Amino acid sequence: MLNLLSEKTLERLNGRNGQSELSGRNGLSEQSEQNGGRSGQNGGEQKAAGGAPVTVLQIGEGNFLRGFFDWMIQSCRDQGLFQGSIAVTQPRPSGKPKIDALAAQDGLYTLVTRGLENGQAVERKEMISVFAEAFDPYTNWTRLMELAVSPELRFVVSNTTEAGIAYRPEALTGEPIVSFPGKLAYLLYQRYLKYEGAADKGLILLPCELLDRNGDALRDVVLKYAADWGFPETFRQWVLEHNRFLNSLVDRIVTGYPGDEQAEAWFAEWGYRDPMLTTAEPYHLWAIEAEPELEELLPLRKAGLNVFWTTDLKPFAQRKVRILNGAHTWMAPLGLLHGVEHVRELLEHETLGRAVRETVREDVLPTLPYDGSELADYAAAVFERFGNPFIRHRLADIAMNSLSKFRTRLLPTLAFYAERGEAVPERLALGLAGLLRYYRVRRAEDGSFVGTTLAGGGTYAVRDDQALLELVAGIWAEAAQGAASTAQTEAAVRKLLAQTAIWGADLSGWPSLAERTAKIIAAWDNKALDNQEEA
Repeated sequence: MLNLLSEKTLERLNGRNGQSELSGRNGLSEQSEQNGGRSGQNGGEQKAAGGAPVTVLQIGEGNFLRGFFDWMIQSCRDQGLFQGSIAVTQPRPSGKPKIDALAAQDGLYTLVTRGLENGQAVERKEMISVFAEAFDPYTNWTRLMELAVSPELRFVVSNTTEAGIAYRPEALTGEPIVSFPGKLAYLLYQRYLKYEGAADKGLILLPCELLDRNGDALRDVVLKYAADWGFPETFRQWVLEHNRFLNSLVDRIVTGYPGDEQAEAWFAEWGYRDPMLTTAEPYHLWAIEAEPELEELLPLRKAGLNVFWTTDLKPFAQRKVRILNGAHTWMAPLGLLHGVEHVRELLEHETLGRAVRETVREDVLPTLPYDGSELADYAAAVFERFGNPFIRHRLADIAMNSLSKFRTRLLPTLAFYAERGEAVPERLALGLAGLLRYYRVRRAEDGSFVGTTLAGGGTYAVRDDQALLELVAGIWAEAAQGAASTAQTEAAVRKLLAQTAIWGADLSGWPSLAERTAKIIAAWDNKALDNQEEA
């Protein structure tokens, strides 16, 4: 079977002989620039973007940007709304194999979007052809510097993981700069010098890293490098006044290369192989803190995409944390205690599935100061995403660091009620009970912390901060020294709720919370004991 954009594939698809030799500068074939190659979503010929001016520099070759931003630009290009193209490089030397793989198939790759839309399973295949260049900046530093001063360049988009936007001292030696923010600082400086600080030559920077105020964070690190390297104050002012570091929030599950069995089935169906194949869910959201006029430069909403230009990211971030992430954190400990392994499996559980939906609808949504119908629609979309039959999201992965996650994602919802002198709703107390019971652990011989399921027949490892695990395990061990009773459980729960190191506040005095949480845990214990006696 042929690889994507191999010479014979081009010949077969285009009805003409095609040479797929690499053009020395950018790693994309001249053939694809002339006549393209593959079928797009609508069955027409899909041309590579090599003939379009490079208006976007993309730092990040991974699955997320290829299933999110690049797919969005493809949608704009398909509708004639965006005439530019993208040059993609990797943020770290370790990314060279993937960059080389993209260049080897002329920057083209297949994206399969699959999941649920309005309750119906969908599967769509598209060829993404937005890359004009794919090159390694560590071996082709000159090309990166050429792009830095290109008059057509308007945007820099990145996804380098949260660790990528970090300051690590680095000397300016004339060799390629290792860090992403360092490279960006040097790129901007070369542009500043080329155009003598012209106001209209600044860039729009769109970091997609999952950091709060990610644009501000990137700007601050860039300026730190500029100060280290002795760049002039006039450059600093140019960066601040004529370059836009936009804060944004991204949301899409990009699942990457599928399992080998599925991939091979698709390759057999399509008649070609694509080692750069990636998959994604249908849902997508991008909230960008900027004026709507930028839509003229990046027409994402005109293309029908779920993108918002906004003056305030807080509503988007808060609803995601409280609803989507909050539901995940409610589900994970409870599901694992009940022997449930995956998110979709929990939604199908006879009691937990209904309970998590009711928790969000009746207990979480009323605490948020936003339009109720919009929140309800968002919650419905969240549960449709959770039910995606093509994603097996492990609760054990979600449960990692659940103490800090609960503090960020669910505790503010509990506090909404407690601070008004009201009892925390029963389903939220159930979520807290699940968390504390999940963390009733003991240290194993290998140093890990292990708990047991409610039925007592299964075990699980808890991954969290070592000091917090030792604190919680110690409190539960102390409670286990006496005869088991509801009072003993309540004493342990009250002591756990008083730990400011866990919650950031003392929760032990919240109305009836300790008593009700302990009662739920004691009921589980009594049921497990009864089951053991019957056995």
